Amino acid sequence: MKGLKELSKTRIPVVILAIGILAFIYWMSNKNQELPVFTPKDFHPELVDASLQNISVEHTIADFTLVNQNGKIVTQSDYENKIYVTDFFFTRCPSICPIMSNNMEKLQEIFLNDDDVMFLSMSVTPEMDSVPILKEYAHRNGVIDSKWNITTGDKKHIYNLARKSYFAVVDHGDGGLQDFIHTPNFILVDKKKQIRGVYDGTNNEEMLRLIDDIKILSE
Repeated sequence: MKGLKELSKTRIPVVILAIGILAFIYWMSNKNQELPVFTPKDFHPELVDASLQNISVEHTIADFTLVNQNGKIVTQSDYENKIYVTDFFFTRCPSICPIMSNNMEKLQEIFLNDDDVMFLSMSVTPEMDSVPILKEYAHRNGVIDSKWNITTGDKKHIYNLARKSYFAVVDHGDGGLQDFIHTPNFILVDKKKQIRGVYDGTNNEEMLRLIDDIKILSE
């Protein structure tokens, strides 16, 4: 009996040590899940407007004014205290846009009941993508109005957002008639209007990573 008691006494510190190690591993894994906050310096210089290159301080998305599939004005206030995913598309795109829209619809379905998560798509050919065309496109892609805005607006404004706020495209052109941008990127924005991740919207593995990152921000 004495031997058993001594053995159990020696086991107690071992058990406590094991619990401590497990707790530390759990804490470290949760800590490592924290997403980075992207600044202009974190992007390739070609994606960043010359006025913002090498800036490593806090960056937030600029205010915007757009028009959605219902003809409603959409501004930053519609996304206040929201986590959202942005992409740039055009309705006549035959290549990557259908894949991206399909993946955005999947995200919409996954986070349908999470009121903190929304989606924002901006047309890179706003002069062609009128409200009726966007309405038909939204219907075709299962857009839920309260979750996902498919938008058009002033071309230069949209292009400035792409280049100076979301860093989604190479900084060429001025938003004029011959200027054209196209990107597969999905940009994840948090409740503080900060960029927290960039993902290839045509890649399934990247989409899984995006889903996980949205959940991390939602915690």
